[in-house]
Amino acid sequence: MPQLRCSAQNCAHNSEQCCCRGEIKVAGNEAQHSENTCCSNFYEDQSGARNAVSQEPTVQMNVGCEATNCTHNNNCNCAADSIDVSGYNACNCDDTCCSSFYPK
Repeated sequence: MPQLRCSAQNCAHNSEQCCCRGEIKVAGNEAQHSENTCCSNFYEDQSGARNAVSQEPTVQMNVGCEATNCTHNNNCNCAADSIDVSGYNACNCDDTCCSSFYPK
């Protein structure tokens, strides 16, 4: 399981740059660059009810990945030791990306 760091502070699942979901999925099946990927589980926190859907923040988790052109993709799962999801001022999932994407 990769170690996940997430800078999408506006996400309801984000707590101290960690994710409070049990797993995430990176979208971008035709990605050629990290900007062509996104965290499909991003959910903008508009209510202030941060992390209401889940429990404690998790550093390591399962990461499903549709970016089949990434060297870390192993049967649609991320095999990297660690990944960074970017999106500091994100308002929707398209404003996030997997900064660890590395093309084959």
